[in-house]
Amino acid sequence: MKLILFDRNSTLSPLKKEESMQELLQGMAETAMTWLQENTLSLVLALAIFVVGRWLAGLLSKLIKKIMARAKVDEILVDFIAGIVHAVLVLFVIVAALSQLGVDTTSLVALIGAAGIAVGLALKDSLQNFASGVMLILFRPFKSGDFVDAGGVMGIVEKITVFSTTMRTVDNKEVIIPNGGIYGGVITNFSARPTRRVDMVFGIGYDSDLLKAKKILQEMIEADERVLAEPEPVIAVGELADSSVNILVRPWVNAADYWGLYWDMQERVKLKFDEEGISIPFPQMDVHLNQAGD
Repeated sequence: MKLILFDRNSTLSPLKKEESMQELLQGMAETAMTWLQENTLSLVLALAIFVVGRWLAGLLSKLIKKIMARAKVDEILVDFIAGIVHAVLVLFVIVAALSQLGVDTTSLVALIGAAGIAVGLALKDSLQNFASGVMLILFRPFKSGDFVDAGGVMGIVEKITVFSTTMRTVDNKEVIIPNGGIYGGVITNFSARPTRRVDMVFGIGYDSDLLKAKKILQEMIEADERVLAEPEPVIAVGELADSSVNILVRPWVNAADYWGLYWDMQERVKLKFDEEGISIPFPQMDVHLNQAGD
């Protein structure tokens, strides 16, 4: 092949420049045709590897999705993992096709590995959140709609993704928490069980009638339809405190009735104790002064 180089600022006539350009294009065309003739079989095999490999990658990713769907894995996680598997398989197919064409893929594989390490280090926190999200979706310590205390936030779970969890607090604020902060800490799920025990403490004065107070509390608990018969409610003296006799009241209710019963009892007990002349003392201290003689 005859290669002719020319400069834009050269003093060649327009005719000479055109002839040089034609010779250059003709030489490139001849080189391309020669390469195609010598590598036709390799090109066909590389194209076949790419087409068939891509089809197999898509088939395998669909198979993985079906298997995970039958195992009742979360749809978000299914799509995410299937997408990663498909991308990795297609990358291997491309490397195999280039290798069939005679391209040295050693440096390419090393470059991809180095890029993967660099991306992994850069996205360390994101990968931690992803791993935690996978564990949350697989093991299900809570689900959408549960009332939980997790990641330092108490609220209702609205959405769980592979990177973060969205919660709605009791005052209707939306909080997005990285999954790493949730899975690495203590998770309290208030909705995991159908029933809950309501723990309440009511203090009465030392000069009030203790048995009468316990009877009033017993009647109020038995009259409330939200209180479950089993397990049996507990009403007992819990502590002889500095300023009061503390009575423990522990009825069981359905989880949805917890706060309703708790708030109602606080108000109703105060009104009933006032009506029956039972005092609810506030913290106080009696100081006795002894006057010494001269």
